[in-house]
Amino acid sequence: MGTEIKLKGDKVIEQIPSIKDKALRINLNENIYGTFAEIGAGQETVRHFFRAGGSSGTIAKAMSAYDKDFSDAVYGEETDGRYVTESRLKKMLSHEVSLIEKRLNREKHPNKMFFSYANTVATIDFAKQFKGHGWVGISYQIEPDEGYNEIILHIRFKETDVRLQQETLGILGVNLIYGAYYKYNDPKKLLRYLYDHLDKDQLEIDTINFSGPRFADVDNRLMSLQLVKNGMTDAVMFNPNGKNILPAAILYKKNILALRGSFRPVTKVNMDMYQKSLDMFVKENKVDEKNTLVIFEITLSNLRSDGEIDERDFMDRAELLCSLGQTVMISNFQEYYKVVEYFSNYTKARMGLAMGVNNLIDIFDEKYYRHLSGGILEAFGKLFFRDMKVFLYPMLDEKGEISTSQNLKVHPRMKELYKFFKFNGKVIDIEDFDPDNLEVFSREVLKMIQNGKPGWERMLPVGIAELIKKDHLFGYEPSKFMEQNL
Repeated sequence: MGTEIKLKGDKVIEQIPSIKDKALRINLNENIYGTFAEIGAGQETVRHFFRAGGSSGTIAKAMSAYDKDFSDAVYGEETDGRYVTESRLKKMLSHEVSLIEKRLNREKHPNKMFFSYANTVATIDFAKQFKGHGWVGISYQIEPDEGYNEIILHIRFKETDVRLQQETLGILGVNLIYGAYYKYNDPKKLLRYLYDHLDKDQLEIDTINFSGPRFADVDNRLMSLQLVKNGMTDAVMFNPNGKNILPAAILYKKNILALRGSFRPVTKVNMDMYQKSLDMFVKENKVDEKNTLVIFEITLSNLRSDGEIDERDFMDRAELLCSLGQTVMISNFQEYYKVVEYFSNYTKARMGLAMGVNNLIDIFDEKYYRHLSGGILEAFGKLFFRDMKVFLYPMLDEKGEISTSQNLKVHPRMKELYKFFKFNGKVIDIEDFDPDNLEVFSREVLKMIQNGKPGWERMLPVGIAELIKKDHLFGYEPSKFMEQNL
């Protein structure tokens, strides 16, 4: 046998094991042992393990609790009566794990690493209106005497055929189980491997949470960022506790007020804009404060400095916004109309955008809409569709004069279009602002922090400067301040 030929210029290609090989490797490990519980799209995942061979040492049981009453009898009833939910999946996982612990004697099986894989899924409906979605998760051990780790994700199907969706779910399930065991030390890679033998056109993953002893150091917000960065979804959200939340669940039928910014760092201007626009928004007709959600949105292009995403920098911003009790959304929507379109998928209630004058002037720049067949008019049709309003925070222009909706300068060609929206009450000035804030720019604050210049603290909301100093956020170094003051 000759040696394998390698040519100049050959690239190293990562060998991705086939789905059968992945299932077989798990089946042949005599210590991996667990259960499969799949509600919804059939026994799609476990089928791969049965077919691969050698499954008797891996599969303790496989079940489908298709009938709702039967499912309730096994896992308990859901208060909201829905079955494709995160709480349902968690109940399935904990129920199955406790059963396996009860039924198998640890002394008899000292080396077994138990797992429970579960999914609860709704595939496409007959009318093909709803493409279907689901929750998929695994609870598992890496050492027999160690606690359980958990990976839980939410998926949306993009295919329009039930059989294709079922196949996609089966492949994803194998990828998840294989990744959980063989890639747990590198969660970012584990995420990418979920798409082995799958395409982004087949499946969207819009929420993921890791927990347990092996993931103690994983920050789920950073995992969320990876989902958007890898093109697995368009937007992700996390709550003030830093837990990733399902956008559909939190946006459903809500009035939404969104603020877009770089929040690098979050300043008094951002918080003044938020409080004043919220006061105005809840006074609007048909806006119930209890049913209103405020979202601080950071777009991916705002996270890319020099083309690369600085994760440390992202985490610093997330930390501060969460500390202020805010819900954060990371998206890859460059244009505002796409944000509004996205929200419209989940709510028909009122929407508002709070922004500064310079952002509004940008929105009236035609160059952003050349890719649309209807150009800027198409974008504005989508942006101001359904009672959407812009709450406008003033700014100082080059001459030091205050610029508002009354005197801002858009391109001469856009003047009449702007007047139309202004006249129809789509753009409203925030009048009750703090004039001192007009001198605050986060770019300047950031430079001051990084260069050790004093005086930046007073430009930030209460408690934020202390956090920056305590956790050394945004390149803050006490030594620089010492040098400056010597």
